[in-house]
Order: sequence, then C-alpha cells, then structure tokens
Amino acid sequence: MDLYEYQGKQLFARYDIPVSRGEAVVTVDAAVAASDRIGYPVVIKAQVQVGGRGKAGGIKLAANADECREHSGNILGMDIKGHTVGLVWVESASDISKEYYASFTLDRSAKLHLGMLSAEGGVEIEQVADENPDAIAKIHVDPVDGLTGAQVRAWVAAAGLDPEATEGAIDILTKLWRCYVDADADLVEINPLILTPDGRVHALDAKVTLDDSSVFRHPEYEEYDETQVRDARETAAHERGLQYVGLDGYVGIIANGAGLAMSTVDIVSQVGGKPANFLDIGGGANADVMTGALEVINNDPDVNAIFINIFGGITKGEEVAKGIVAALDRVQIDSPIVIRLDGTNADEGRAILEPHLSGTLQLQPTMVDAARAVVDIAQSRGGK
Repeated sequence: MDLYEYQGKQLFARYDIPVSRGEAVVTVDAAVAASDRIGYPVVIKAQVQVGGRGKAGGIKLAANADECREHSGNILGMDIKGHTVGLVWVESASDISKEYYASFTLDRSAKLHLGMLSAEGGVEIEQVADENPDAIAKIHVDPVDGLTGAQVRAWVAAAGLDPEATEGAIDILTKLWRCYVDADADLVEINPLILTPDGRVHALDAKVTLDDSSVFRHPEYEEYDETQVRDARETAAHERGLQYVGLDGYVGIIANGAGLAMSTVDIVSQVGGKPANFLDIGGGANADVMTGALEVINNDPDVNAIFINIFGGITKGEEVAKGIVAALDRVQIDSPIVIRLDGTNADEGRAILEPHLSGTLQLQPTMVDAARAVVDIAQSRGGK
C-alpha cells in the first residue's frame, strides 16, 4: 500500500519526525487559502505515486498568492507519467544547506531489515548506487534485537554526514526506525533529508509503503486504502479480495499462491509470451473465488487466452476442479483456457475436469506444457 507524500508526512509526524507544515488541497482557491495560513513562501507539490514530479513541473515555489494561484492551477490536472494530479500538498518552503538520503526496508535475501544512509541525497538512490556505491552506508538490523543508539551513531558516522547534522540525524533515524517497525511498513524513505542553515535536520519528502496484510492491526489504514491508485481491473479484483497486478500482455494468469503466480508470469515470458496480469487467488480455489478471478480476467479486453495454474496443497485437487467447473457455469468466458492442475489429489481433479474439456478448455500435464499451449493460443488470436 503506497502512500502519497502528504500521507507519509502525516505518518512521520505521529512519530515526532520533523516535517514541513502543510495542507493537502484539491482546488486552486483552497491552495491559496492554505498558503495564506501557512505563510509565504510556500512550495506547491503534485501528489502522485510516481517519481519525476519536479522535472515534469509538478513542484513549484510560490512567493505570494498570485504565484500560488498560477502554479496550483497549472499543476492540478497535470499529467505526470500517466498519473493525473487531483491533489496538491502546499507546504512551508525550507532553506536547504545540505541534502541527505535515509531509508529502512527489508533485505529479503539476508532475512534482515536494511537501513541505508547517504550524504548524497536529493537524487534517486539507484543513481547513487550506480555512480558511487561507497556513498551509501548500509546497516542490517535483526528484527529480534532491534536498533540501538550506538548502532545509529556509528551508522551516521560511516555515512559521512556533516558534523552539525549528527545529533539531528541520529534523532530522526531512531524515530524513523520506530515508525518503520510500529507501522508495519515495507519501506520508509526520506529523500531528501535536509540540513537547514540554522542546523536543523528535517524530512523534506516522505515515501512510505505499508504492508497491507497488517491492516487488521491498523484499522486507521482504511483511509489509505480508499486513496490507492488502481485501474479498473485492479479495482474489480480488490473488491473480490483477490491479489491482482495488471501488466501489459495478452495471457491472463490465475494461480493459487503468490510464489506460483510469480513463477507463472516468469514461465509465460520464458516461452515467448506476455503476461496480462498477476492474479493470486490464495489458498482457496472454490467456486466463488474462481468465479471472481475469471470475471476479472474476462473483463480485460487485451486477454487472448487464460492460464489457470493450480498446485493443490491444503486445498485438494478435486475441490479445485469442482470450483473451476462451477465457475465456468457462472461466467461466460470469451477466451480459451489452459489448465495445469497438480499436487494433492490432482488425479481426482483432472478426472472431474475431463468431461468438460473442449477446443477452448484444455488440460496440460506440466506447467511448461501449459505455458507453451496458452502462449500459442494467445498469439494465434492476435497476441503480440
């Protein structure tokens, strides 16, 4: 669950991380009124979940009400990499002496949390990593042990931040760690973390991704869910409780489990096809779940064929097969379907599917065979 900058800053403020005073508004008049309350100069910042706002003209400094009206009028409705700006964040302008970078995320390969800190902020961290990887000081944190004050101090020293920023950076990083852990975040990033001419360290931006599996611990996150950017397919899947990511191909994919869904995306690509989506139906493949999944896939006009890839585990093969058959009775499918069914009681499941097989519904013995078959079908129907 990706937050807008203003939401990230509001979250940071709950953990006493210093951020600029600001207001989120949706009209030009509201932007001027907010600026009058905050005091000029102000910065008008487009709120979109994509980088490159500044280069696109989505961040502007306003010294007075006329400039605020002009800039907010230009930014609202602007298209930035396919995202239409419907809201701007108006915040007090900050004097900047130095810019740094700070973040916490999960290093899955190390099975540890990862902190990154650099004296080179204000640019994409990927660019810093490519051009000067030694400029990034990294620290791994065991989730059991947590992060100590001594570790933070050593980390700041290793990053080579300016001496006058040391104490402020230690304070913010300690609070940022607490925010990362307590808020169940996948990523918290400040870029830039600034040092002002009067020696204050301050979060000038906020990039936050929350683990949406933690919503049961954070009922307040429902307000964030309501502002998530989803296309029509993703909205339909979300309403049905399905994990869905839209892609730009022509093979619709339904699989049970995120790992299998990702593997299916990979295998379709490896045999020369282009996946249209990543759709994980989870551990249950009953009729209701399969119906919802097929409805979402069927409503995608770019899909030329559908690959249902199921590996029965706790959910037994015959139950999966019954769910598929029942779903096909409920939904009028426009695209041919290729099924691979394996795992627990797979033979029983295939026997249930057998009477329903046809030219538009086929069963393949292996994942590779199914991938090749569905790609051939999709390409014969115009997939490119």
